[in-house]
Amino acid sequence: MNPLFWIIASTFVISLLSFVGVLALVLKEKWLEKILLTLVSLASGALMGGAFLHLLPEAIEKADSRTVFLWVLIAFAAFFVIEKIFQWRHCHREHCEIHTFGYMSLLGDSVHNFIDGLIVAASFVEGTRLGLIVSVAVILHEIPQEFGDFGTLLFAGFKKKTAILMNFLTALTAIAGGMIGFFWASYSDNFIKILLPFAAGGFIYIAASDLIPEIRKTVKFKESISTFVVFLIGIGFIYLMKFLDVE
Repeated sequence: MNPLFWIIASTFVISLLSFVGVLALVLKEKWLEKILLTLVSLASGALMGGAFLHLLPEAIEKADSRTVFLWVLIAFAAFFVIEKIFQWRHCHREHCEIHTFGYMSLLGDSVHNFIDGLIVAASFVEGTRLGLIVSVAVILHEIPQEFGDFGTLLFAGFKKKTAILMNFLTALTAIAGGMIGFFWASYSDNFIKILLPFAAGGFIYIAASDLIPEIRKTVKFKESISTFVVFLIGIGFIYLMKFLDVE
């Protein structure tokens, strides 16, 4: 099946995740806290598994290892800089410290989603299996983030319907990134060689900087064990996806 179909379908599903933040309005705080902690743990494992078990091995097959790890480092630094510039936060709790408001938050989310689209495109151009693995990892980390994005817009003064619409519109930039990434890859072999390690560096940064610190806040022994188990499940799930027969 044409990679462009997979790219558009995957980025559209990722865009639809912008609506999950609405659940924060109907779920009780206690349940929301438990659900988010589980999702964050699962996403952490999925991102780390995607980076180390799939993206980096694929990247090393296509380029010199020194070049690959250089782009991983560049990506790690780039995500840090972008986060500081736009001050987007992967806030996974209902009550978060608000760093930015309104349109600045939307701009940051748009850039973030566009980069996700580029990463998804590069992965599907390389192979359907890798594309699905990367898409699943992106989806798992987008779900808890969307709760924070929606809450930020409400806190900034947007009405509920406007917040839903604006959040969805910014999410659509993932589709734009996916389509641009697909056509870019068609004209340049270097695109894949750069984007795969760049994606790995971004995944590692998001997991290490934004997600894992959240699950480290757990202090109860049983809760700590359960979050670690879910983290391992995330890694295991991504590992098992290597056996998908979808090429």
